[in-house]
Amino acid sequence: MTAKPSTTVANLRDLGGTPLTGGRTVRSGLLLRSGALDRLDPAADPAVAALGLRTVIDLRSDAERADHPDRIPDGVRLLVRDVLADKMSESRTPAAAQLKDLLVDPVVAEEHLGGGKAQALFGSVYRSFVSTASAHSAYRTLLTEAADPQAGPLLFHCTAGKDRTGWGATVVLSLLGADDDTLMAEYLSVNPAVKAAFAPLIEGFTAAGGDPDIALALIGVFPSYLEAGLDEVRIRYGSMEKYVREGLGVPDETVEALRARLVA
Repeated sequence: MTAKPSTTVANLRDLGGTPLTGGRTVRSGLLLRSGALDRLDPAADPAVAALGLRTVIDLRSDAERADHPDRIPDGVRLLVRDVLADKMSESRTPAAAQLKDLLVDPVVAEEHLGGGKAQALFGSVYRSFVSTASAHSAYRTLLTEAADPQAGPLLFHCTAGKDRTGWGATVVLSLLGADDDTLMAEYLSVNPAVKAAFAPLIEGFTAAGGDPDIALALIGVFPSYLEAGLDEVRIRYGSMEKYVREGLGVPDETVEALRARLVA
């Protein structure tokens, strides 16, 4: 569900209220997702101040954080976990953290991302969420912290709050008992906010002759992206529970604590 509108944080959403099996829901006010916090002004943003955040998990790369460092309220603990560190070091192909840079030049974008390459690239990125050690570390931290009452209200984010953050939300909600339709609905629900945030970039790209389909492939999220990650889970582990236990190294006791804390 959408949190109260924020004037300084893009794509802010409270996972509270998400429907779960058995007529239950996710408890509100404890687990939130968003885009980057580089423009956050707690003093001028009562919606964020009211959240009472205790912990922020930043899933971005070193370069992203250097260019747009988080601004967080006083007393909030910041944990940095670069999901894409291994993906970016092992591949010459730009990962999700760098893709918007390609929208500066329509010719370069067409070369790297035209003809379905953008969709294939995102599929590869989502599979890396399941397969790489850096992603395992990041999502292990997310689950461990979300299960800990001492972490308090927790917000996790990347740059746009759609891919790395979207996968994290999918893993958590799956463990809590959300069905496939709910997982996809939550995943896709960020599209309006993300497209609005990047509207000037899209408009500039298309005005310069860029293919709007390429821009939308980069800026938005699509079912095929999430399905690639879920398929990788099935191939490597067989189920989300085994991915969490064997891939992320999160013990069953932590998963039970997560459910006890977040299921209303």
